[in-house]
Amino acid sequence: MPEICRFYGIVIKMFFDDHAPPHFHAEYGEHEGVFDIRTQAIIRGSLPPRARGLVAEWGAQREGKLLELWEEAQAGRALRRLDPLP
Repeated sequence: MPEICRFYGIVIKMFFDDHAPPHFHAEYGEHEGVFDIRTQAIIRGSLPPRARGLVAEWGAQREGKLLELWEEAQAGRALRRLDPLP
């Protein structure tokens, strides 16, 4: 699962050929949450509230780029990294 971003101790990853809906994985310490790209809602797992808010903010700002990466991952192409939160 390629890492596409890292910020404030949070690691964002995306699987190749993963199941719908379009989503990404966020890891923070021992916690993991799976976020829907279109809604920024956690669809599986959990993160502490502050980390959850940072990931949702990051994802909302990059929704279009994340959807592009999702399509690239579904096609098995190499994924580029996205900018972290400042």
